[in-house]
Amino acid sequence: MTFQPESEADPDEIEARVQETVADNDVVLFMKGNRLMPQCGYSRRAVELIGQHVEEFETVDVLPALPHYREALEAESGWETIPQTFVDGEFVGGSDVLAELEERGELAAELGAE
Repeated sequence: MTFQPESEADPDEIEARVQETVADNDVVLFMKGNRLMPQCGYSRRAVELIGQHVEEFETVDVLPALPHYREALEAESGWETIPQTFVDGEFVGGSDVLAELEERGELAAELGAE
């Protein structure tokens, strides 16, 4: 199957979806693919790191409207790369930041697991 970007995506709708998802979830990961089938190594690593500490967290597959998600997420976080993790409405970082927090023993607390 060939990936077909969603051509009908409305940038305003994606922006509203990002804001709503960040506001409505304790932990949310915007990623390429989904929790069961990450579509890039960085997304896979982020899922693994978060999953070590938090059983329930929301994931959003950005691939169906990648350019619109990139724009909306950058407006929300000031960060242009994906994946992006938000905890209690606050931007935490991508997989590299999650890995650094894990190395320092701070990731569980950052995710609200302690």
